[in-house]
Amino acid sequence: MKIIETALVLVGLVIINLFTKGTIRRIGNRYHLQRDRTTFTLKVITIGLYLAAAVTLLFIWGVDQNELVLFLSSFVAILGIALFAQWSMLSNVTASILLFVSHPAKVGDSISILDKDYPLTGKIKDIGAFFTTLETEANEVITIPNSLLFQKMIKVISA
Repeated sequence: MKIIETALVLVGLVIINLFTKGTIRRIGNRYHLQRDRTTFTLKVITIGLYLAAAVTLLFIWGVDQNELVLFLSSFVAILGIALFAQWSMLSNVTASILLFVSHPAKVGDSISILDKDYPLTGKIKDIGAFFTTLETEANEVITIPNSLLFQKMIKVISA
């Protein structure tokens, strides 16, 4: 019985994943969303689906709910302490989410960072979880912490 339930969960995961990917891609095409944003959204949804399937499979195979909750709460507590100890990491992740959602500069845009000590102009190549990668006119690749990019004044030269 557990094998049949496991197979159903895995088949359901594949079907839901395919349906979700198709839907997100259609929405992205319909509203002319940037491909990088659609890809990022698909990654986040896929990770969520896999985690949900893993938890469901743990319950099917008889993992005690109390033990699972204890493990997850311990893991989250340790992760929270680690992120608190590395506050800059947490601020970079938060800044990357805000840059992704609401910042006027997107991947592919040429920007100028208006900093009096170190002004910088380049094209955004990637916005990752911790760093944004710029390529200058001299083909130099520069990584900037997202929290720093989020705090500075940015001039979008070309979109």
